[in-house]
Amino acid sequence: MIAASNVHKWYGRLHALKGVSFELRPGQVAGLLGPNGAGKSTTIRILTGIIPPDAGCASLCGHDTLTRSIAARSVLGYLPESAPSYPEMSVRNFLAYRASIQGIPPRERRAALDRAIERCWLGDVRARPIGQLSKGYRQRVGLAAAILHDPRVLILDEPTNGLDPTQIARMRALVRELGTDRTMLISSHILPEIEQICSRILIVAGGELRADGSPDELIHAHGQPPRLVVEAAADESALRAALAAACSCRPEEPEITRVDASWLLARAPITQRDERPVESGRDDPRVRLSALLAQRGIPVRELRLHRSSVEDVFVRLTGISAPTPPVPRKEDVA
Repeated sequence: MIAASNVHKWYGRLHALKGVSFELRPGQVAGLLGPNGAGKSTTIRILTGIIPPDAGCASLCGHDTLTRSIAARSVLGYLPESAPSYPEMSVRNFLAYRASIQGIPPRERRAALDRAIERCWLGDVRARPIGQLSKGYRQRVGLAAAILHDPRVLILDEPTNGLDPTQIARMRALVRELGTDRTMLISSHILPEIEQICSRILIVAGGELRADGSPDELIHAHGQPPRLVVEAAADESALRAALAAACSCRPEEPEITRVDASWLLARAPITQRDERPVESGRDDPRVRLSALLAQRGIPVRELRLHRSSVEDVFVRLTGISAPTPPVPRKEDVA
């Protein structure tokens, strides 16, 4: 379990964390999102025992990270954004060293090493010096070191940094596997990745926890209502009338957002009655509208339902566009 209770942190006059509180249970994989300077790194450093909170408390599996730091670290696996290592050591020797300082009994170390090497796809480089590996491989060595002692809590900071698309897919599968019986907190700038692998999302901005919930809960609480988007060959009045009839609203309500020659892009708000599942059947406003447009002889280019995403929620709560992850350089990926 990971818990933060009214955590505050100051750096001089800068109030970096302002009463952050949350609790993650075993089996939960949570994503920590926020713009630069939001307090993500400070939150992770406090949870991992690197720095103390100035007020409030944090704990791992009931062990306070300040007063019982050794016990808290014994249940923790931590992968920092740039995992430290010894470049002159081979992968296996480095992991053996980490196993010894983590207190894994000698008779269990070989099995632990083999398991971590296999899980992190390091078998083909186990004898190579870490300094000769690409950034992607070094990241995987850091992950292997974090899971060696089979920790009950995992905190991963940018775990897919430097990985190629195939390795990212494998990492997502591994995270899902590890998250079935332990507590995980993942910090990442890649919002689609967080949506795919996390059952819960925490959004931090300005040192405050702005939102906490599943992706669907965040979209329902903070997203915009679904909008029907249609692009059709018609004059504005004919398109307005069709939208109004299909969506059960007044003709003046549909908002025409773009006019391009004789093609119109129109958006109409979905009424509360139409916010129920709309993927199929007669409750889908797209079904009603497509039939109505066909009946009136209006050709259609596009007809879709636009829904809010976690990225939309992020932008709305932070006022900052979601960052675009950098394209990995050739020498950075394995």
